Amino acid sequence: MSQDNILKTLPNHIVIIPDGNRRWASERGLKPWEGHEEGARNTELLLRRALKLGVKCFSLWGSSLENLTRRPLSEKVAMLHIYEEYFDKLLHSSDIHDNQVRINFIGKWESQFPDSLKKIMHECVDATKNYSQHMLNFFLAYSGDDEMIDAIKKIVKSGVAPSDITAETIKQNLMTKDLPSVDFMIRTGGEPHLSAGFMMWDVANAQLHFSDSYYPDFGVEKLEAAIEDFAQRGRRLGK
Repeated sequence: MSQDNILKTLPNHIVIIPDGNRRWASERGLKPWEGHEEGARNTELLLRRALKLGVKCFSLWGSSLENLTRRPLSEKVAMLHIYEEYFDKLLHSSDIHDNQVRINFIGKWESQFPDSLKKIMHECVDATKNYSQHMLNFFLAYSGDDEMIDAIKKIVKSGVAPSDITAETIKQNLMTKDLPSVDFMIRTGGEPHLSAGFMMWDVANAQLHFSDSYYPDFGVEKLEAAIEDFAQRGRRLGK
């Protein structure tokens, strides 16, 4: 399929579950956080290519609540340092500002991250809050199960009558209320499954792509191949 045809059927919202950083590092005799560092470098390349292609909304699941509570302290500390370094680069990136990319952080990171990291994240949000050409979303300390439970609690607390609850009611009470539904979800790492109810409401009609490559090896060419695969599919939307 030609590049022009790919662009005509480009997903509006692409989500990547970047699995395999730790296994990538282990197979090379490296520390787990070295896999995360390589994954962060790959994210820069994928984001730049997605912007060039014209993807309007690009999301990545950076960490689950489980990642931050169950992994060894040394790995957790290293991950937080990588986030701090990477988000500071984003804050000053010409790719972000020239392309008018609005940055969002979704999850319970406010209660999990150190002040130095939260400061940079808030600066990213504030510096890009008026941008409207693209959206870049990082899911951090996020669980889809928690998101749905919290949404139901909010709806109950609001006093909405059960008969008045609609799909829009649910959407407006989700952490992802400002994001479009997902068109295309990619999971790397060779394990074809979803995790922790990730974006369960928003992926209802998404096309799925499972790559055998660990995330550090899921480069620009593989992203383009996945998008071409998406372009060749017919979207049934449950029909």
